[in-house]
Amino acid sequence: MFKLKIINPGLPEPYKYETDYRKIPSKYLNKDIPKGRTMIKWQPFATMPQQYETIKGFIEDQNKVAKPVFDEQTLRDLNDVLAQKLFYDPPALIKYWENGYYKSIECEINRFDSERNKLEVIENGERVLLSMDCIVEIE
Repeated sequence: MFKLKIINPGLPEPYKYETDYRKIPSKYLNKDIPKGRTMIKWQPFATMPQQYETIKGFIEDQNKVAKPVFDEQTLRDLNDVLAQKLFYDPPALIKYWENGYYKSIECEINRFDSERNKLEVIENGERVLLSMDCIVEIE
C-alpha cells in the first residue's frame, strides 16, 4: 500500500499533505516569510501609457471597413425603396456606414434633403441626418 509523505507535520490533518501553500489558510503559515514584490514587479511595463494608446488605436483601425461603393442598379434599387418608405411607410430600419463601421438605426423617415444629399430621419424624437452616400440598406 502507498503511504503519503507528511510534508507539514505541525498543521491540522487536512493540510499535512498539501504541497501548494496557497491552499493553506494564512493563520497556519509562517509569518516570518516575506511576501515578495507582489505587483510592484509589473510597474516598469506601465511607464509609457502613450504607447498603449497608440497600439490600441492600431488594433481598432484594423477592424474598420472601407466605405461601400455601389453600382447604378444598386443605387436605383435603394432609391426605389427610399421613395416607397418616404411616401407610404415611414418607419424603417436603415443600415449605414460611419467612420469605418456599419451601424443600424430604427427610425421614421422624415424627408430627403436633395440639396445636401442627406436623409432626415427621426429616432426616439430626435432628428438625425444621414448622408445618402453612406446608406447601405433600407428595410
